[in-house]
Amino acid sequence: MSPAEDLMPEQHADAEPLVLVVEDEVLIRMAAAEHLRSCGFKVAEAGSASEAQDLILSGLKADLVFSDVTMPGDMDGLGLAQWLQEHAPGVPVVLTSGVTSSLDAAKQVCRNVSAYAPKPYDYDGIVVSIRAALAARA
Repeated sequence: MSPAEDLMPEQHADAEPLVLVVEDEVLIRMAAAEHLRSCGFKVAEAGSASEAQDLILSGLKADLVFSDVTMPGDMDGLGLAQWLQEHAPGVPVVLTSGVTSSLDAAKQVCRNVSAYAPKPYDYDGIVVSIRAALAARA
């Protein structure tokens, strides 16, 4: 299934939180999204920061954004986190990267980032970080 086939899952006030997974590596994105779904989250997927922007601008009400830092294109995960701070204030961001220096840089420039997750993923740790960020938002 491509991300475009399930971009806007139905949203209800009493539904599980919606996590927008932003990752350019298809298999990594699919694995993360599937794990989050198995933990009860609704998930939308984007293959780039610009695709994530388009989703948010088109009305997707993400409760949290889980994004890779290093992605090709005009905007990376750091830029997306900064953009979200202005265009979707209050939406927590969890950033991930396989490059430790990328996460260190993110900590310096992105004040709206709730957590950082190194790759390879500790999926249960990611879920804990996401639940903590959502609880802090509530």
